[in-house]
Amino acid sequence: MRVHVCNVRMTLHRADVLEAYLNHHDAIEKATVYERTGDVVLYYRGRRADAVQALSRYKFDQPELDALVTTADSRKLNQEYQEKMCGLVAGHFFRKLFLPAPIRAAYTVWRSIAFVWKGVRCLLRRRLEVEVLDALSIGVSVLRGDFSTAGSVMFLLNLGSLLEEWTRKKSLDDLARSMALNVDKVWVRSQGTEVLLPLTKVQPGDEIVVRSGNMVPLDGTVIEGEAMVNQAALTGESMPVRKAKGATVYAGTVVEEGECVFLAKAAGGANRYDKIVAMIEESEKLKSSTENRALELADKLVPWCLAGTVVTYALTRNVTRAISILMVDFSCALKLSMPLAVLSAMRECGTAHITVKGGKYLEALAKADTIVFDKTGTLTRATPQVVDIIPFSNSEKDDVLRLAACLEEHFPHSMANAVVRAAREQGLAHEEMHSEVEYIVAHGIASRVGGERVVIGSYHFVFEDEHCIVPADEQEKFDRIPAEYSHLYMAASGQLVGVICIADPLRPEAASVLRQLHKLGIRNAVMMTGDSYRTAEAIARQVGVDQFFAEVLPEDKANFVQKAKAEGRTVVMIGDGINDSPALSAADIGIAINSGAAIAREIADVTIKADSLEELVTLKTIANALQHRVSSNYRFVLSFNSTLIVLGALGILQPAASAMLHNLSTIGISLRSMTNLIQKPSSAPQLED
Repeated sequence: MRVHVCNVRMTLHRADVLEAYLNHHDAIEKATVYERTGDVVLYYRGRRADAVQALSRYKFDQPELDALVTTADSRKLNQEYQEKMCGLVAGHFFRKLFLPAPIRAAYTVWRSIAFVWKGVRCLLRRRLEVEVLDALSIGVSVLRGDFSTAGSVMFLLNLGSLLEEWTRKKSLDDLARSMALNVDKVWVRSQGTEVLLPLTKVQPGDEIVVRSGNMVPLDGTVIEGEAMVNQAALTGESMPVRKAKGATVYAGTVVEEGECVFLAKAAGGANRYDKIVAMIEESEKLKSSTENRALELADKLVPWCLAGTVVTYALTRNVTRAISILMVDFSCALKLSMPLAVLSAMRECGTAHITVKGGKYLEALAKADTIVFDKTGTLTRATPQVVDIIPFSNSEKDDVLRLAACLEEHFPHSMANAVVRAAREQGLAHEEMHSEVEYIVAHGIASRVGGERVVIGSYHFVFEDEHCIVPADEQEKFDRIPAEYSHLYMAASGQLVGVICIADPLRPEAASVLRQLHKLGIRNAVMMTGDSYRTAEAIARQVGVDQFFAEVLPEDKANFVQKAKAEGRTVVMIGDGINDSPALSAADIGIAINSGAAIAREIADVTIKADSLEELVTLKTIANALQHRVSSNYRFVLSFNSTLIVLGALGILQPAASAMLHNLSTIGISLRSMTNLIQKPSSAPQLED
């Protein structure tokens, strides 16, 4: 849908805020605002009226909405580099067409000093890099009086450098924005109670509560509690760090154990963008082996280019032929096109709501032959539904659901979300009635309510670990519980008080996604779940996995992954809960669902929004296409530049022609590397208003 905004001067900032507001709205799949024309293009999900209503409610110049926009301004960035590009091109051709030859020559000599000095500095560091070749080609051309060739070479080098800088910054910005679009919610303590608020509503000095499995949303100082915090994303530390009263916690780190309350140092969203960009820049160090080989080869070929120049001059005594070789190097194209291809692929993933932490993971994904799925919230819908509540011990259904929601709301998992949502839909208030909540990974939750120990979780946890019992006169009722559903068991003082039956329907696209993944190179698809064998078998049959395992623990998933890797397989693990974290860490590529536990997202190498599992197909397709593009770039650079060198040595190409063809090919292959790897059709209608 295309809408024109009237009676408002659309500044760059206004356009950014409006676009961020629309992209945060549930009814909008994607929004693009064009500040020059004042047009808004909306891709919406569901009803068209909901999208129109979201736009109609917006009012410009609301300071509280500024927090939705990252600190960087992409429109300003594009405008800045467009002006630089136009200035560079216009200046070059103005000097060439209108300046007298002596002035143009003097300007060329002055400009060449910077390039020559870069080459000299490389030699002083005892390194032979592409800057040496550039310095020699420009310096020799100037000494020979060939100022036109020297000027053209410098212009093309500056143009390529500007394009590289612009592309890298824009790709970083696009990727960071795609990662920052999620409206995170946090628990804020106010007047003795905890309130769930959007991160954008948090102000400096607010008391933020974080528990096991939660991500620390902002920088702050601990005022209460104690927790073990994973800071690997910021510091690289492999072991969690103890945080007690007075310690500083940092945004983006994850609580592995315990809980704490901290004072926020900044408003919500104030420092998120910078941290995301830092993470992305750090991820560029995680280059694929193909990238590394290409970059190593680029450095190794520089001395050979110099040697070829010397040999050609020695054999022919022709300076022109020698310079023709000097004008061509492999390093520039290889070092520019390869990182741009990977960064562009990461950006393309970002537009598909997929966050990739490094090029090496895309390469591993292209080679992957085994994928392991968690069931709940992954192969099944991320929003399971409570279909029945069976009370025991003279309890009431509403009381069982109210207490269950009170305990489950602190922990992000699809089953817990289903319980909380059911209580809300039935209008059941569940104020904090319990003491400290204890979360036992892959088992359940324990707390104390009114002096009684209350537990909720799996059959194994409630009956085997906690040794709870079914009331003797209700055993028959317990035996009649429908087996086709997933179950949450709740007990108080060692006696069962209720069973919550949850329907966990299969994602409609799951079977199709499995078939497509098989076509893309996945040979073994595995499902692992803590559910009963009967439930797991039914789901496995419907989705079409090659293997399935039921009633597994977190360590079982990790052991399976490690065993498969030992057998020479490249393994992908996808999950959403804290219990999936060991397997995500052990896999060659760990993929986490964005709506799941924060610790899973932290450990994972890739995060997907997972509105649909089709995103997995998109990810695998991009990874396969990227490997093909990188290999294609590699072959093209080697063959094309080798041809230029041969033609230059034979005297067929003059230095200016060699320089132009080399630089144009470098820019061309770099621009090609920036293009999308796949063309994904829009899922939403686009209408003209």
